[in-house]
Amino acid sequence: MSGGLGSVVGTLHGTGTRLLATGNIEIGNHVSRKVGGLNFELDIIWSTVIAGIVVVVLGVLMARRASPGVPGKLQLFFETVVDQVNQLVESTVGPAGTRIVPMAVTLFLFILTANWLEVIPSTPKGSIEYLPAPTNNVNLTYAMALVAIIIVHAASIRTRGLRGYLKHYLQPFPFFLPINIIEEITKPVTLALRLFGNLFAGTLMLLLIAALLPVFIVPFGDIAWKLFDMFIGFIQAFIFALLFIVYYGMATSVEEAH
Repeated sequence: MSGGLGSVVGTLHGTGTRLLATGNIEIGNHVSRKVGGLNFELDIIWSTVIAGIVVVVLGVLMARRASPGVPGKLQLFFETVVDQVNQLVESTVGPAGTRIVPMAVTLFLFILTANWLEVIPSTPKGSIEYLPAPTNNVNLTYAMALVAIIIVHAASIRTRGLRGYLKHYLQPFPFFLPINIIEEITKPVTLALRLFGNLFAGTLMLLLIAALLPVFIVPFGDIAWKLFDMFIGFIQAFIFALLFIVYYGMATSVEEAH
């Protein structure tokens, strides 16, 4: 029985290996250069820069064309996003959380743009993707999660004071200290890996579509999946911004004395 199971597992593993080898995407294959012993993935860097430039340019265009009368489509889009984030912050944090609205809006728009870069075809030479979604790389998601958590902890110290900030690690009982510390450490890790994992799964699905479907169906499969991937990218951008708001609200809440 064990021998038969081992044979089946070996067959499946070999099949999976062949699928990866015949796919159009090689996981981890990047345009990279080494500088001073450090490896820089240039495709991730310029995709990140492009996503940032797109957000900044759209924001500048909206500001220049903003009208108190009938808003244009771009202004309407920005006003809708800001209004929705405002409502989310007020319901989660309260009026005191309005200061994080610009940060939450920026995170949402940047992550959304970065996620949707993957929709643009950019693989003219085999398996190298020249414009990948930078959020498909764990380095960027970790960096964004770290920045978000630093802002959260700084806000907690400002609201509670250093003594109150340290005291909350002992709540509700002092022996909860190790658990509370682990919880704070895992917040940026899970925040980063959630975004990375969902975008990385999209890349794997494109690989499997290319490997399993007949050649003449692959383009239709890619289009269908990328449309669904756009929806996933929107949801993940929303979840990242939402969790940032939730963590901020938890960090700045002050327990009332009984």
